[in-house]
Amino acid sequence: MDHMYDPAQLRTFLAVAQTLSFTQAARRLGVQQSTVSQHVRRLEDATGRQLFTRDTHRVDLTGDGEAMLGFARTILQAHERAAAFFTGTRLRGRLRFGASEDFVLTRMPEILESFRRDHPEVELELTVELSGTLHRKLAAGRLDLVLAKRRTGDTHGELVWQDTLTWIGAPHVRIDPDRPVPLVLFPPPGITRARALEVLEEHGRSWRVACTSTSLSGLIAAARAGLGVMAHTRGLIPPGLTPVPARAGLPELGDVDFVLLHGRRRHAAQEAADALAAAILAGGDRLMRSVGGINAVSGREGA
Repeated sequence: MDHMYDPAQLRTFLAVAQTLSFTQAARRLGVQQSTVSQHVRRLEDATGRQLFTRDTHRVDLTGDGEAMLGFARTILQAHERAAAFFTGTRLRGRLRFGASEDFVLTRMPEILESFRRDHPEVELELTVELSGTLHRKLAAGRLDLVLAKRRTGDTHGELVWQDTLTWIGAPHVRIDPDRPVPLVLFPPPGITRARALEVLEEHGRSWRVACTSTSLSGLIAAARAGLGVMAHTRGLIPPGLTPVPARAGLPELGDVDFVLLHGRRRHAAQEAADALAAAILAGGDRLMRSVGGINAVSGREGA
């Protein structure tokens, strides 16, 4: 029982649960993949339960693994609060945090509320924008921490989780293979917009813009009305929208990474950014399991 709640093992468990990959978890934690496997095995031995089903291609959480998510978050949060209390550290200063539009309908407010409760002297300033815009603001020194998508092939940033992009629309929407695909899109520099147009061009599918909006709520309204289809993260599909059936013949969109990126910061902002980043990593699975009825718990090892 002394080892059941080892913080190192619980952090490793959360990293695997959020990335659904032992390989990606090892990269996030900066350890060998064998260490990740060892931590998971020891936690499973301590609990007497199997937390993951896995083979050479796929990693999934079991029912007991899903239950462990909540326990792991609670234990790690209590551990971090106790450490902060007894070391006498109190974070202060202004923290400029940017989050992409993808998180508008998730439980991100709960994570931010918890952070503000634990660090009341940090002045948290939130910016919600397109991922591409957030990347630009971070590079310009106008943000201290960003949670956003990164472009295919990019390696910068700390991986929070990886998911698959999919085409979604109203349940009644129909795609005519002989007519241009009606698209509901973020404007440039939206990363999902760029990916959607790229794959359609690669597969020779004609398209037209049915709706453009900087607001996720605006895009959802247009898609629910049946104006067109949109590229969206599978684990964050909004209520009222569903994946477009494969018979529509739309090309696959591939995977997308959600990452944390740190800016060039003053010392006080750096400490606050590190604390918020840790809170997001600890609660990242709540973000991808909190919208609609779509569960993101499926993946491929090493993806």
